[in-house]
This record gives sequence, structure tokens and C-alpha cells, in this order.
Amino acid sequence: MIALLKSRWDRWLVRRIPAAASVRLNQRRIFIIPSRVGGAFMLALLLMLLAAINYQNSLAYGLTFMLAAVFVVAILHTYRNLAGLILKAGSTPAVFVGEQAGFRVRLESSARAHQAISLGWPPAQLQTQDVSALGLSECLLTLPALQRGWLRPGRLRVESRFPLGILVAWSWVDLDLAVLVYPRPIAGELPLTAGASDDQDEEGSRPHGQGVDDYQGLKAYQPGDSKRRLHWKAYSRGQGLLVKDFASISGRDLHLDFDALAGDAEARLSLLCHWVLQLSTRQQPFALSLPGCELPVDSGEQHCEACLRALALFGQPA
Repeated sequence: MIALLKSRWDRWLVRRIPAAASVRLNQRRIFIIPSRVGGAFMLALLLMLLAAINYQNSLAYGLTFMLAAVFVVAILHTYRNLAGLILKAGSTPAVFVGEQAGFRVRLESSARAHQAISLGWPPAQLQTQDVSALGLSECLLTLPALQRGWLRPGRLRVESRFPLGILVAWSWVDLDLAVLVYPRPIAGELPLTAGASDDQDEEGSRPHGQGVDDYQGLKAYQPGDSKRRLHWKAYSRGQGLLVKDFASISGRDLHLDFDALAGDAEARLSLLCHWVLQLSTRQQPFALSLPGCELPVDSGEQHCEACLRALALFGQPA
């Protein structure tokens, strides 16, 4: 029964407040009811009215009706504090699994000032913002990124209890917010298959970047470097933890291959994510092979983002 009511409520909200990147709150999109404090206030008014009737006390009548008038006026002012407020979706940069996803929401005033506007996703605590008259304010809302793919937080609750706190006006706004969550990078052995072009002569090839073919010397150990390349003799001589540095031969492209790895899919994706970041930092050209997806050899920021996006959306519904 509860699930049925919730389903009907969601469908009604979709019709009344459709998803949009910018939403202006008006009377169709604002709901208002007494808060818990307001409920206690109404109960107190009822008891005062019963006492005034019982004792036929004019002062008790006057106080009861005056407080009732304050309650009615508070309804208007609580509604007006939300009415006219414009909410817009801001930028949502991609994050990795385990990080906090940040959603930027911009609040704009079309006329009057808006005081103590609270917004967020219950049951998490709502953030409170003030918006000056004809001004704007930006709020950063965060949610934990628990799994890769698209994180869509759903409808955003916007509410106000200003000025007396005896009423709460609220709305459920769908700004179509979404953030892309990349797999968690996990260091490990470099997963690749080195392929050479058949039409390129290996004699004329030269060292290019950091790779696995041509020995270049020693370098300081970095997390993720292969432990099979550790130079133990240098370590025994007190020179610190060093690894053998290799350069790739131009004409041999690095291919990060999903099928060449062992383990479950998430572990493979995490390892591939680590090496996409590492090779991109080194500006080393590479290709990425996933079942059903092949990204050709390239380098640069756009290639890195394309690879991370492919890893994040691997196996996800279109």
C-alpha cells in the first residue's frame, strides 16, 4: 500500500514539477503545512479558546484571536519566502569511487530577498542559504560516490520555515543533476600487450616516453611500479628504493587490455583506471581495449577523459 501511494505521488510530481535545468518556484510548485512547532501552537490556541469559552473571558478571546491572526499572516510570509526563487543546476565534475560527489546548485532572486532557504536530500542534513534581493547564491551539495557509473541523486528538497518556524513551505525540484563516477584507482602491475605495426621497421624506432622496451637507467620507486624491476643491489648499498626505468620504442603502442587481466571485473577496471591516469600523467600514448569498446592509441587530456568515461560506463545500461 505504501509503495503504491509513493508511486502515485512520484508520478504526480513528474507532471506537476517536471525535470528541468532551471526551475522557478511558484504557487503550483510550493506546498505548505504546519511544522511540529506549528502543531503545538495550534493545540495551544484550541485550549485557549476552550478556556475563553468556559470562563467567558474577553481578554482570553482577544489573545486567542490575535495569535490566530499571527498564524494566518505567517502562512503568507512563509510562502512568499520561497515564491519567485529560481534554482539552476551548476557544473558537476566527475569523481572516483569513494570520493564525495559535489553538486552545485545556484539560487537566484527575481525580486525580494529569500531568508534561510534549506536544500538537500533527506535524510541527510539540509544546507541553509540566504539570497539577497535580485542577487544569487551558490550552494555545494555532496553525496558519497559508492559505485561507478552515473550518480543521479533525484529530486532535491527545498524548504523554508522563515519567519516564525510554525509553518514549513517546501518543494521537490528535479534539476536533472548527475555526476559521472570513475572506478577507484588501484595500483598494480602494468596490464598491457605491446603491439608493433607490421609496416614499420623496428631498426629506425627510437625511445619515446616511459614504457617497457628500452632500458634507460634507474629512477625512484613510485607506488604502482612493478616490484620485479626493483634494483636490490642499489638498495643494499643504501641508495634507497630504485627501479629500472624503461622507455617504449616508437612504433610499439601500449595497449591496456581488459581481457589480459585476472580477477573480477571491478578489480580489472580499477587497475586499468590507475594506469590510464599514470600513462596520461607521463604523456605516454596508449590504447584501451574493453569488451565491446576499443579506444585507439592517443594521448592527452581528452583521450584520458574518454578512457575514464569508458571504464566508468563499462557494463552499464545505455
